[in-house]
Amino acid sequence: MPNELAQSSSPYLLQHAHNPVHWRTWSDRAFADARERDVPVLLSIGYATCYWCHVMERESFENDTIAQQMNDHFVCIKLDREEHPEIDEIYMAATTISTGSGGWPMTVFLEPESRRPFHCGTYYPPAPAFNRPSFPQLLSAMSSAWTDQRNDVLTQAEAFATAVREQVETPATPVRLGEDQIRSAVQGLIARLDKANFGFGSAPKFPQPVFLDLLLDARPIVDDDTRTALNHAIKGTLDAMALGGLHDQIGGGFHRYSVDAHWTVPHFEKMLYDNAQLLSTYARAAIEYNDDFYKRITRRTFDYLEREMLQSSGGFASAQDAEVNHREGQNYLWTPDQIREVLSDDDANFVIRLYNLDTAPNFKDPHHPDEPATWVPRLTERPSAQDLARLDELNTKLLEARDQRDQPTLDDKIITNWNALTISALVSASIALDDPSILDRAKHTLTFLLESMRTDTGTLARTTRAGAAPIIPATLEDHAALLAAIADVHRAAPSPDLENALSQTLEALDTHFASAPGVYHDTQADRSDLFVRPRTLHDGATPSGLGLLTLTLARLAHDNPTEERITRAIDTLNAASSACAQSPLSTTNVTRALLTLMRLGPAATNLYTFETPAAATPRERSPISVFVSDDTIALDDDHPVASIKVALDIAHPYHIVAADPGDSEPAKALVPLRVGLISGSGVKVFADYPTGHPHGVEAIGTINAHTGRIEFDIALELAEGVGPTPGAPVLGITYQACADTHCTAPRTAPLGVEITLPNP
Repeated sequence: MPNELAQSSSPYLLQHAHNPVHWRTWSDRAFADARERDVPVLLSIGYATCYWCHVMERESFENDTIAQQMNDHFVCIKLDREEHPEIDEIYMAATTISTGSGGWPMTVFLEPESRRPFHCGTYYPPAPAFNRPSFPQLLSAMSSAWTDQRNDVLTQAEAFATAVREQVETPATPVRLGEDQIRSAVQGLIARLDKANFGFGSAPKFPQPVFLDLLLDARPIVDDDTRTALNHAIKGTLDAMALGGLHDQIGGGFHRYSVDAHWTVPHFEKMLYDNAQLLSTYARAAIEYNDDFYKRITRRTFDYLEREMLQSSGGFASAQDAEVNHREGQNYLWTPDQIREVLSDDDANFVIRLYNLDTAPNFKDPHHPDEPATWVPRLTERPSAQDLARLDELNTKLLEARDQRDQPTLDDKIITNWNALTISALVSASIALDDPSILDRAKHTLTFLLESMRTDTGTLARTTRAGAAPIIPATLEDHAALLAAIADVHRAAPSPDLENALSQTLEALDTHFASAPGVYHDTQADRSDLFVRPRTLHDGATPSGLGLLTLTLARLAHDNPTEERITRAIDTLNAASSACAQSPLSTTNVTRALLTLMRLGPAATNLYTFETPAAATPRERSPISVFVSDDTIALDDDHPVASIKVALDIAHPYHIVAADPGDSEPAKALVPLRVGLISGSGVKVFADYPTGHPHGVEAIGTINAHTGRIEFDIALELAEGVGPTPGAPVLGITYQACADTHCTAPRTAPLGVEITLPNP
């Protein structure tokens, strides 16, 4: 007997429609029933292509005994996070506050009156494992707490609610912004760069195209040395992603992220929003660097979207699953024998060599350890143009063979936000490839959104699927992405209809989401089902609606610098300025908007006074003093390795962010302690960083940090290349100092160690 989810159009909810759990949809009726029964609400949030969501369903939600326990003691609500990002945002904030990390499936227990959470987590196994209690144990504990410790539960719920409000209600109090925020964000990215494998941060490694877009924005305004460093970071990261297993070498497009540091083994799901943003970034890089390899990646990503994601209705599907037959990535993996079954001996040998199938296998399914290891195809370096042309011909044959395998499930719902991001990317791709047909696809998709993605009241809708009438109202992020898509198509092919669509979308934003000029919220004001009205600016896997709106308004002002447009952009920048001043890198699109407005010159400065760069004013004495044990190091073939000791004195009340700042979102927005080459080459640098201790900070939350004095060792090894730029190696240290109420801009400084190398 199907449960209430059978009436849904969401593929994720429909996956659970025949569970023995009496799942309900997010509705006032479900919460009213919980109040009437005097039981808590168990809210389970996930999405259709989420691997661990599938696992928890198989292990627990399809288990009759566990389902009975859920039904007896809770009202159980299942939510598709892609249909309701605003609800997911609130409870994910509670989960990260509670556990220090997040993820899906998200498992949250709510009191039914105000819908405040009192316990948060993610995946739970059916029996104790992974240092977690079993799901039945958790259910029993939560039910008992609700029955026997009600006051404590409600106190906990209000504490969570207060913390969530503080995190998602970004204050709109204006502060002055200027070059310091841009410099801080750019320096922070350069400091984060993985100099060996590229990308920003360590495994698991995400594409983060918004970071690359910021560096591309900054290229025209920085000095030559910094531009060299930016080009190294941008091109190195784009190449590493395109050559690795993150990129589907056979079929094109990109997987979600790499589980390792060197981009080889991906988490195999494919998301529309990733491919849209990466399509845009590769297209832009192809133009700016006049690079045929990036043009090839642009073409292959577009072809993938057209072939596998485009729906007959005119929009693009949301995602493809990571698993096939309960095996992660099964249809994307190859063995040399499988290659030889498809291609001639000569062609097979060529493909096996280029895709590294002649080396040790690189993939072992962690969930099925008894199965043999196999290969994720990847390239080691850019092939020649001749080899790429041959490879593309052979990929066509391999893809035809792969298409005969069982295929991953397609989440075919159409999301306004993600489709709008795709439209903007298609415009960039049409320019990079000089292909008007791609611009036509962008126009057709935009027409579909403008005409078909409407609720019965005529307002913009969030999703639709299989021709079903759209019923979920769009959020701010949908409107912001749509505004950007209209503006991008209008730049490429101006028309009065698009000018009118711009005006109508701006009017909808002001009517439904603004509480004052420039002050926009993620949701409409009439949402009685939320205990907080979020206003978030962090750019994550998708751009924040507020950040994208701020950037789009700045770009519209740049296109046509009228006082009205500039004033609107500045009002919105002002309302986002406090968050940007605190962390310009986590609010990347706001920082990009700031840069766009600053480039307007007098047209903007007549209406807004940008903050004077800190470099132009006397600096306070740094709270961090840095010492090294040696000021000279000589490396040669007889002495290829040397070491020195570094010490930092950290003045009270400051602390510095540790090399491993932690997994919380605030920690990820800060710049960790790093030592490495800031210019030059010829040396590998290894640091034995000390472990930071948890440090609670009023303005940013809990991070791993150092106070007082720390000491650690650095090893230097003679090597070919491996530096950020040509020339003599310069060893530097990067750190970010914070007090309890604020953080200073990240600082990168030479260590004052002269390194001499053998003469070439």
